[in-house]
Amino acid sequence: MNQEQTKLGEQRWQFWIDRGGTFTDIVARQPDGTLLTHKLLSENPEQYKDAAVAGIKRLLGLKPDEAISPQQVEAVKMGTTVATNALLERKGDPTVLVITKGFRDALRIAYQNRPRLFDRNIVLPELLFEKVVEVDERLSAHGDVVQPLDTVSVRQQLAALYQEGYRAVAIVLMHGYRFTAHEKKLAEIAAELGYTQVSVSHEVSPMMKLVSRGDTTVVDAYLSPILRRYVDQVAGEMDGVRLLFMQSNGGLTDAHRFQGKDSILSGPAGGIVGMVRTAETAGFDKIIGFDMGGTSTDVSHYAGEFEREFETQVAGVRMRAPMMSIHTVAAGGGSILHFDGSRYRVGPDSAGANPGPASYRRGGQLAVTDCNVMLGKIQPAYFPKVFGPAADEALDRDAVVRKFTELADRIHQETGNRRTPEEVAEGFIDIAVGNMANAIKFISVQRGHDVTDYTLTTFGGAGGQHACLVADALGMTRVFAHPFAGVLSAYGMGLADQTAMREQAMELPLTGYSLSKLDAELNKLATQA
Repeated sequence: MNQEQTKLGEQRWQFWIDRGGTFTDIVARQPDGTLLTHKLLSENPEQYKDAAVAGIKRLLGLKPDEAISPQQVEAVKMGTTVATNALLERKGDPTVLVITKGFRDALRIAYQNRPRLFDRNIVLPELLFEKVVEVDERLSAHGDVVQPLDTVSVRQQLAALYQEGYRAVAIVLMHGYRFTAHEKKLAEIAAELGYTQVSVSHEVSPMMKLVSRGDTTVVDAYLSPILRRYVDQVAGEMDGVRLLFMQSNGGLTDAHRFQGKDSILSGPAGGIVGMVRTAETAGFDKIIGFDMGGTSTDVSHYAGEFEREFETQVAGVRMRAPMMSIHTVAAGGGSILHFDGSRYRVGPDSAGANPGPASYRRGGQLAVTDCNVMLGKIQPAYFPKVFGPAADEALDRDAVVRKFTELADRIHQETGNRRTPEEVAEGFIDIAVGNMANAIKFISVQRGHDVTDYTLTTFGGAGGQHACLVADALGMTRVFAHPFAGVLSAYGMGLADQTAMREQAMELPLTGYSLSKLDAELNKLATQA
């Protein structure tokens, strides 16, 4: 970058954005280097189509119909839950699985893991693909052609499915990770027929194990189209502006390289980067991350290096892609409060952004956020005024008091136990804190780490309201809250590096020649990245 380009970049804005399940957080770096923060509801259809774009325009002083120009904005760095929500709600694109003949049920049978051994009624997760095309082909483990590829039959089947409206296809063949000729030919056929999303296993996950490779390829085909539409929508509002997205592995990538399989933990990964960078600056090197947002709480462990998982399960779906090691529990500010006649329960269902908690002026149910409003831990005067029909009103404390009073009366009628509305709210908070403390024990105590040696780094919109209670429950004595703790995931987008991760399976005897070949392959992967 020359001096003139550097000077131009310094005169433009940067936006670092985390689009969460409830709120979209924005940290803006102004041309003079100062930082601004802004929060919007992630879903407010009466006010705007997309929260991230709306927030940028508001900070720039643009009207809703005005475009964002590269003369104003140097870069937008963003994490999004679009793909995550699509996976959780099973709202990805209808997908066709193309697999070697005889293996149509391989991904359904999978490894036959039984995490709940004594359950009599086992409910299997819903498969992401809707149709299966079995391909009459077979390569041996050494690459020999056992059965030639029948392209005529495959073309006919894919053409028929295309006419039915399918546009996404996942191609997974036996030994395809190593011997790619048949997969490449099938990809060519699918592209010729007009399929707009063609995910091929030797590109998506070039590793052995058919099931893991197949699952990851299906996830990519299922989520990439919806992700691409969102990226195109955002990019269309800011033509010429450099747009980067956070990947699950904690690194940024150009928008056009952002894939479905790398997007699952896009938002939370930014939080971990922000947590580590800010905590290290403050002198802490052993950290428990406590990210409590509106929908869920993400906890993480750091002791000198980022912890990543390379094979994991999200929303009942197995996938093999590098991602930050994060444990999530359904306990956020929007977690709905339940009383079943005998006991209190918090979540796992969430009020989200629409209708949101009872205090959001949309007729929602009582949630954890309302407990803190009831107890005075959240002061409506200091909370973003983004509620009501015109999105300019404060939280509705009166509605919260009324509903907690009604709930306290109901508890008294059904149990004979008289409690004040404040005591009811406190009881629900205790349950939520217990859930979050147990999540931290899962990633620390159960793995042999003594949490009393760690600093609890709190962030997320609801983290500060509960951090001390969680620390007390765990016996932790230090809590670190950065000035940008409420928007730290967005802040982390600005602190993250642009990275590319590549992987390749190699089967070689361990000799000097093999090591030189390994070096050559590593150099090749580095060049590709």
